[in-house]
Amino acid sequence: MVLFFTIIICFIASFDKRILFHHYFGAFIKAAILVAVSFIIWDVFFTAKGVWWFNTDYTLGIVIAGLPLEEWLFFICIPFSCVFTYFCFDKFFKWDKLSAFNNLIVFFSIIVCAVTALLHYDKIYTLVTAIVTIAALTYLHFVSRADWIAKASLIFTILMLGFFPVNGVLTGTGLANPIVNYNPGDFLGIRLGTIPVEDAVYGYTQFLLVLYFFKKFQNIQDEKSK
Repeated sequence: MVLFFTIIICFIASFDKRILFHHYFGAFIKAAILVAVSFIIWDVFFTAKGVWWFNTDYTLGIVIAGLPLEEWLFFICIPFSCVFTYFCFDKFFKWDKLSAFNNLIVFFSIIVCAVTALLHYDKIYTLVTAIVTIAALTYLHFVSRADWIAKASLIFTILMLGFFPVNGVLTGTGLANPIVNYNPGDFLGIRLGTIPVEDAVYGYTQFLLVLYFFKKFQNIQDEKSK
């Protein structure tokens, strides 16, 4: 239900004549799958190690490589709504001046992640999340020279309005037991409501990477259609 309601409105709106995001479904699927490969490996490993685990009372009960089917679908459904939202904002708003904040956002994020990783290297979820975020931002900003990091960061901040209810339910808000459970010794223990703060950083990094590859495949598609 969480996945369905996360994606359904965005999916229907994709066919709106003012948006036409459905033209880029192929580009999105390729980008999402490409990013999902590494994140699923991470997910499978952490689940096997007991860093987190799933309450299958709230799922269909279909488990693949230790992950519920819904967890596999998570890597398509959540990025879809995020990329669709970015696509719409980018289409209807002129916000190129935001690129001036790229340096500030990248340096601040890298410093915070680096300090957190150094201080809490014994907490594997915190450590891996920080390292992956640093690597992603370093590549996007210094190697790829992405000029949209500030725009994506603003959109992700707006998406937090949806992140709280979605991840809140997954981590136990309003439920007798959480759907996703975490080993207290493997993360900071700082929660946004019921949501570990690492989840927000994890989601931010995943969003940036899917968006990066989506833009690549989108540009290739647009070039071919000329």
